[in-house]
Parts: sequence; structure tokens; C-alpha cells
Amino acid sequence: MHLLLLSSSRANNSEYLAPYMTWLTAQLQGIDELLFIPYAGVTVDSDDYLKQVASALAPLNIKVASLHQHSQPKEAINNAQAIAVGGGNTFQLLNKLYQQDIVQLIRQRVTDGVPYIGWSAGSNIAGQSIRTTNDMPIVEPASFDALQLLPLQLNPHYSDYKPEGFHGETRDMRLAEFMVLNPTTPIIALPEGTALKRSGDALTLLGNGGGYLFKGGDKTAIAENSDLSYLLD
Repeated sequence: MHLLLLSSSRANNSEYLAPYMTWLTAQLQGIDELLFIPYAGVTVDSDDYLKQVASALAPLNIKVASLHQHSQPKEAINNAQAIAVGGGNTFQLLNKLYQQDIVQLIRQRVTDGVPYIGWSAGSNIAGQSIRTTNDMPIVEPASFDALQLLPLQLNPHYSDYKPEGFHGETRDMRLAEFMVLNPTTPIIALPEGTALKRSGDALTLLGNGGGYLFKGGDKTAIAENSDLSYLLD
């Protein structure tokens, strides 16, 4: 299994996907065509989303096609050399995948070795479920169960910033609620500019500044390049 799960499409004020080109190049080594899934982009037209991704990946000389262009989604997934899933609303993304009955097919193809790239919502669905997403549930998917390519939860765009005078819950408070009800389930929180990479039975955190592991009520900092393979057991 080959996963590259980016927290976000940008870091700071970067161009789209620009900070991750080294990681993307390595992930797509030997690939000449990529299947993009744009369904998380609720407020962006799928054709425009495809153009944005294709433009960002143009230096890699890879043809980018989009699932929304195919009348037979299952056939497109079955023929894909690699799969990339963009960000947006995680609930809408998973809803569309269930509507097209391709959740298990994507899981099977990636399990069989098809490289998978996600960012934001596209990373979120690689975990056990979408119950630690930051997004508003604007639609109700058939299930919150996701691709389950990792035996853990993910929280992209992680930040525990609290503006002065703000009285709502912080991200840590929300994740604490999850841990109370799911004390044995790990959550990897990915600040922007970081990523998780899975190669077979190896799981590594990429990106300056590292990330965080939440489990059993505890929050632990994870350094860049940390080996997290034990979480796959």
C-alpha cells in the first residue's frame, strides 16, 4: 500500500500543491496518468477543480483525468494507475463515493498497490471514519465509515489556535470529546505543511514542525520523520 496524505493543498501562502512536489514526484514515480476525484469541492466546479490540479502537477508530465468525466465510475477506478482525492467538504466527498458504490472498490485497488494521494478531505477519508473531520455535515452519507486504509483517525489542518474572546470549543477540546467515547482509537493531527506517508507496513510523518498523536486522553508531539509503523498493528 502506498499512501501520501497531505494535511492541506497549500502551506502558508504557497501556490497550490507547490510545497509537496518532492513528495508527489516520489509518490508518482513511474505513473503517467492520474485519476482525480473532485467530489469534495462543493463550491468549485469540477472542471475548474480538475484544471487547478492538472496545472499544479504539470511539471510532473502526468496526464490528469477526473472521475466526474466518466460515465462508468467503477471502470475508471479499476483502470486507474494512481488515485488522487482533493479537499473540500468531507461529508459531501464520502456521500458521493457511497452514492456511486465505489468506497470498497477504491479501498481494494489501493490495498492492491495503486498509489493514493489525498489532501484535506481526501486525506481524511483514508482513515477509519470521518468522525474527526473539521467540516460541517452539509449532507448525510450512508455511513461515516471511510476507506479504512489506516487503522486510525485523521485530523488535517490541525491547529489549536483560540482567538481572544472566543468561547467555542478548540480543536483539542473536540478531539478530547472523541477520545472520551473512543479511548483506544489513535488520532493523528496534521498541521498544514505536514503529511503521512505509508509504504507497505511503514508509516512516517513528513514535514517541518511535526504533528500530534491523540489517544486515550493524551496528546503527544510527533517529530518530523517519526516512525509511526506501530500504529498499523
